[in-house]
Amino acid sequence: MQTLDKVLNKDNNGLVFQGSTLTKNRTWKGSTSCISFDPEGIKEQLQETDKPCYIVKVGDKIGATNYGYCPLDNSQPAEIELLVAAPPVFTKSFGDPNFLSFHNVRYAYTTGAMAGGIASEEMVIALGKENILSSFGAGGLSLNRLEEAIKVIQASLPNGPYAFNLIHSPNDPEIERGAVDLYLKYGVETVEASAFLDLTPNIVYYRAAGLSLNSANKIQINNKVIAKISRREVASKFMQPAPLKMLKELVEQGLISELQATLAAQIPLADDITVEADSGGHTDNRPLVCVLPSIIALKDEIQSKYNYEKPIRVGVAGGIATPQSALAAFMMGAAYVVTGSINQSCIEAGTSTHTKRLLAQADMADVMMAPAADMFEMGVKLQVLKRGTMFPLKAQKLYEIYRNYNSLDDLPPGEKVKLEKQVFRKSIEEIWQETVAYQSKSNPHKLTKAANNPKYKMALIFRWYLGLSSRWSNSGEKGREVDYQVWCGPAMGSFNDWVRGSYLSEPNNRHVVDVAKQIMKGASYLYRVQSLKMQGLHIDNFYSQCHPVNLTSQM
Repeated sequence: MQTLDKVLNKDNNGLVFQGSTLTKNRTWKGSTSCISFDPEGIKEQLQETDKPCYIVKVGDKIGATNYGYCPLDNSQPAEIELLVAAPPVFTKSFGDPNFLSFHNVRYAYTTGAMAGGIASEEMVIALGKENILSSFGAGGLSLNRLEEAIKVIQASLPNGPYAFNLIHSPNDPEIERGAVDLYLKYGVETVEASAFLDLTPNIVYYRAAGLSLNSANKIQINNKVIAKISRREVASKFMQPAPLKMLKELVEQGLISELQATLAAQIPLADDITVEADSGGHTDNRPLVCVLPSIIALKDEIQSKYNYEKPIRVGVAGGIATPQSALAAFMMGAAYVVTGSINQSCIEAGTSTHTKRLLAQADMADVMMAPAADMFEMGVKLQVLKRGTMFPLKAQKLYEIYRNYNSLDDLPPGEKVKLEKQVFRKSIEEIWQETVAYQSKSNPHKLTKAANNPKYKMALIFRWYLGLSSRWSNSGEKGREVDYQVWCGPAMGSFNDWVRGSYLSEPNNRHVVDVAKQIMKGASYLYRVQSLKMQGLHIDNFYSQCHPVNLTSQM
């Protein structure tokens, strides 16, 4: 057996090649004028990821070039020795190519829905014009507001791509159903289903209503579903066909046809599963490196059981904020990546300038869990920013009161005064009158329930603060800055660390399209560097650093 002796080649530019003797005498042909030997020049060559990269040795010097070629005949002594070579790395090559073709997008990169219109029309349109999929933040909006958003986005993106959020609303099922009716009415072809604890007839209705047979007698999927989940038991339900009982009921109600029910029983409820790790807003704070492999394994089990013609794809959200995190997700098998918190600090986000500046200053530890407005009584929490706002502490106090008392009348007088002066800044009676005025138009049955249930009445009053605090943050309500509810995960701090010292450190320079390109381009660069390292090239940290740079050309 042949022994592989080690050779060590060094240069003062920070490149060290340590490979086997089998790599010696490989020849590179080309002009030496295109070879860079200085660190800055070498890095520029490495950054040209859409071109091949050759690490060559000329005399005692090691350099890099994107040009030249390697002849097949290496029988002659090499004048210029090829040490390491790397092929082009295209951003469109990351993830699952079926995701790109199915959604007709440029990258396996999407932006998730941030409720209350934070993921705004402007954001969806800006990304859509670059063929990047973005989901409008429909959660918490009125149906009239949602309908207007649909019209605006469809007018600007008649051919897509775009998606709309369908958030599970156990306390407002009429809103969930109303959103589905609007999506079907206007032909919205992609929804991002989020916060589902179980399947509902609404998501099944949307999915099945878009099924038909094409000219080749194959199932045509017109209503695409991307399900954002963090638990195996919920993922399993979206990965399997819709429940037969729900399909039968929809047929009996005349909402779908017998054919559509039959077709729905042959395909998964969702085309894509977004594994939600430690994200902003609703989250289970799951570690990415644990939850993603688990859900991919579950997908493989279900695929082997049902043998779908078009297998489900598994992507990831939560913690994606830098080229490093995106590349890590792709290397773990993610079909696509989803960014969230970082887009909220961009110009196109539907939130206030003050909030964007708070986000741009956040560190990874500047987040905490706080009670959620939409599932307050259930004790559900979401992840929010704690730096620059007192919201999470005040919201937690409200939940403690709700848990410990059956009625606001049971509160000690001093506690009641603190609520009115320090949290609400209004009397409880004023808040209740505003609640009555709002609910009488949208959900009058809640007022009937509250009349007979003082604990439920207390919950509605507390939800007044929890609901308005996010709106104050979005609109920039003056005087309420300390009450801003800002959904945010630790990825925000990671992004701020990455862009520190660059033009992206200033929120006024942050555009969602630019951020997307920087992350994907950076992932390509880091993949190239790692590929060279694995072939025996040891390089200084200077080459491994990937900072945002102004992009002058399309990728």
